[in-house]
Amino acid sequence: MKLLHVAITLLVLSGTLSAADRPNILLFTADDLHAESLGVYGGRPNDLTPNLDAFAAESLLFNKAHVNVAICAPCRAVIATGRYSHRSGAMGFMPAREDVPDIVTTLKAAGYHTGILGKVGHSTPKKSMQWDYHFDQNELGNGRNPNIYYQRSQVFLKETQAAKKPFYFMVNSHDPHRPYCNPAKLTSGAAMPSRVYKPEDVTVPGFLPDLPGVRVELATYLNSTRRLDDTFGKVMQALKESGEADNTLVLFITDNGIAVPFAKCNTWFHSSRSPLLVRWPGVIKQGTRDDKHFVSVVDFFPTFMDATRAEGPSGLDGRSFLPLLNGQAQAGRDHVFTQIDSKAGGAAVPMRCVQNENFGYIYNPFSDGKYRYSNNNEGLTMAAMNKAAESDPAIQARVDLFRHRVPEEFYDLKNDPDCLRNLIADPAHAETVKAMQNKLVAQMKKTDDPMLAAFLDRNDRVKVDEVLAATYGPKKGAPATGKKTKSGKTSKAIK
Repeated sequence: MKLLHVAITLLVLSGTLSAADRPNILLFTADDLHAESLGVYGGRPNDLTPNLDAFAAESLLFNKAHVNVAICAPCRAVIATGRYSHRSGAMGFMPAREDVPDIVTTLKAAGYHTGILGKVGHSTPKKSMQWDYHFDQNELGNGRNPNIYYQRSQVFLKETQAAKKPFYFMVNSHDPHRPYCNPAKLTSGAAMPSRVYKPEDVTVPGFLPDLPGVRVELATYLNSTRRLDDTFGKVMQALKESGEADNTLVLFITDNGIAVPFAKCNTWFHSSRSPLLVRWPGVIKQGTRDDKHFVSVVDFFPTFMDATRAEGPSGLDGRSFLPLLNGQAQAGRDHVFTQIDSKAGGAAVPMRCVQNENFGYIYNPFSDGKYRYSNNNEGLTMAAMNKAAESDPAIQARVDLFRHRVPEEFYDLKNDPDCLRNLIADPAHAETVKAMQNKLVAQMKKTDDPMLAAFLDRNDRVKVDEVLAATYGPKKGAPATGKKTKSGKTSKAIK
């Protein structure tokens, strides 16, 4: 096995693989999954994700993986384009520019058969990006039926074999996205998970208060997570039965953190942290982990180009991590950049963040002490927090922070990954804050980020508001510029 491992790796890196021997790629995404729900990431209960935990034993586990945008559509646009949101135009629930290259068109030109299950619209940010095979939520048991995913996967894999082509297959579960799985009110078309959980089974994440209402909601989240694991298991079964598993690079991620306050739609640590499990028989050493290198989904496009030896486009913002899959080290992977521009409904709430192993710095240009932030991820958890805040000043302070933020935040992620204590004004961290601000400025200059002007004038509210208006619209919190469709979505991306 070791000789095979070395031989295949050298062939991949040297570009001498024939078209018939090029690897397939299967990218499986969860929807709104908390990274620490997986058993292999320390999740509780520890038997919640048996299929994923078994897969991890055959894979390389990345412990410092992130998405670059912790919202479904813009995150998936980053995957599709290999560019940060403001570089593609997909700064929220809006399309990327048509002149921006995409991974599906690129791989099809290289002879790949392409397919997608679930989240088709969110994963297809351009009209010209056309999948060969596609089935969306309503054709997949509301995106929550493992057996239908299994059947659709079987058909796709047979198609690729008949076409004698390698494949790029993006499989997107709609679990554990809201509405969470309540067995008493099962969503039409959805299957029951292989196990059901109770509030006493819940381990409440440290960024949320441990309240009865929170536990009730998170128990239904666990049900959805178990069904996600069921779906992943059935797709892996289809891959194994096809005979293609040994020549398939499989990756598992989430598109953002759990859909509760202080996670999804933000830039805190648990907003963007993602599980990343990668299996590639003969190339990746099984059961290994990478605790050192930061990788993010903007790196997927160039990595897939390297792995398939396809001719990739210029202008990608990410960087191939193929050497990491071979157990090598890569310099410059000691931090990650994340961001938010517009959330669901089009409201602009820009955030910029840089994180490294020890610290995280966040700039929130929308925060002016008046604007009230909200999103569609609040549910029973926020209701429980609001009720508890009436008599608990600490919970009230958390609610106030969630609603209004502050322009700058700085966290000691080593000791406070839940981002409970903002140390931005602590003089002991002044030098580190300055260093991280400088790193963020360099990134904003490099990527022509429109929020750079706001950051440089961050102490002048009038100038910041002028930048926000010029970038997103005439009023902070208003939908981004562009012609509105009947659905209210922006049809023209910002250039």
